[in-house]
Amino acid sequence: MSVTKAGTGTRTEGREVPEAGGQAGSATAALVAAVLGFFVITLDVSGVNVALPAVGRDLGGSLSGLQWVADSYTLMFAALMLSAGALSDAVGARRAYAWGLGLFTLASLGCGLAPTIGALTAARVVQGSAAAVMVPASLALIRQAFPDAEARARGIALWTVGGAVAIAAGPVLGGLLTTEWNWRMVFFLNVPAGLAALATLARADRSARHPVVFDLPGQVTAVLALAALTFAVIEGGHHGLTTTVLSAAAVAVVAGAAFTAVEARRRAPMLPLELFRQRGVSVPVVAGFACNAAFYGGVFVLSLYFQEQRGESAFTAGLMFVPMAVITAHFNYFSPKAVSRFGPRSVVVAGLLTGAVGCGGLAAVGTGTPWWVTAALMIPLGIGGALAMPALTSLMLDSVAAERAGTAAALLNTSRQTGGALSIAVFGALLAGDFARGMAESLALAACLLVANALGAAALLPRRR
Repeated sequence: MSVTKAGTGTRTEGREVPEAGGQAGSATAALVAAVLGFFVITLDVSGVNVALPAVGRDLGGSLSGLQWVADSYTLMFAALMLSAGALSDAVGARRAYAWGLGLFTLASLGCGLAPTIGALTAARVVQGSAAAVMVPASLALIRQAFPDAEARARGIALWTVGGAVAIAAGPVLGGLLTTEWNWRMVFFLNVPAGLAALATLARADRSARHPVVFDLPGQVTAVLALAALTFAVIEGGHHGLTTTVLSAAAVAVVAGAAFTAVEARRRAPMLPLELFRQRGVSVPVVAGFACNAAFYGGVFVLSLYFQEQRGESAFTAGLMFVPMAVITAHFNYFSPKAVSRFGPRSVVVAGLLTGAVGCGGLAAVGTGTPWWVTAALMIPLGIGGALAMPALTSLMLDSVAAERAGTAAALLNTSRQTGGALSIAVFGALLAGDFARGMAESLALAACLLVANALGAAALLPRRR
């Protein structure tokens, strides 16, 4: 492949591609588009969690059905992310991001028009598939727009702030729309936001393309393993160890083993296993799983707790998340500054332990606990993730070459979304019996997971970077 300079761009195979970070306006447009897209994705997750009880009442869904509404999205999000990262590298981050954003906007419209719980779940599958394309492409856009590590860290921090603002706005908007109008408006809200992001993306420079071979066997075995595992956890929690549940668990194990074997033998795997030899990759992958498992599992449990145990409206339940989310937005932006001063190890460990304190306190909450105590205990959970995730993301991207930015971003977010999907499945299964006991067990489990990862990060990461 020939590469020659032409003006301010790079000519690749006869096609001029503006250089990453070449124009300040283009870099800003890329960042704004990436933040808007991540905002839309996160807004959908946080708003839908609050709307789930209303969805169940309107469409007649059981707790198991509501878990699938949540998990069908995160499952496809996780399972397709690795191939989506390869897609971003192959066709260019800007083009891949535009495809994903357009499909996500259309799928949101389909969710809002869904006549049954099955149709809603199917539309959520499409949403999750589109989100899987968007996330690695958005981070690759930032990586290409800001080649300087310090500027890139600020860009990533703003990207995570977009998610934090959506976490704050999602429950409130979702609750308000559900209470005053209908749960369908939660999905319709994504449409204008998606169109605004597409309009902004048009001003960003085109992204360079890299030769990539798609790994179909790896993708098929990954989807099969995650889908079977999620099915086994959700259905096993509601129906016990039936033949169907045990069969699904066996399929998950076999498919997982096949995925590992396929990736180890392929010349161009979608997940190069040698990446895990770097601590700057393996620690963020495992810790990112723990962060999302604790946070999204906790949001799922607390959304049901506020409405079904305390009898609050969807809007009031959404307001309960506001203190946590507002403070979280601040700490998302503070995290890169803390990393510059103290190093990623200290920030990651502090974030994980702070989140563990929040989960441990929430495990003791009951129906008689004053609302302000519950809201206060949610704050450390949000702060913990806000400190840890920007540091983990920067550490991950700084540990790989630029041409693998999409794959690295996909790997990290695959781990995160898998953590969110499995925690909803596991926590939902624990809630199926005694809700109060299941809630305490779920949040205590999340606290233990965060502590274990904090100890691992302290042992494996260097004191200063």
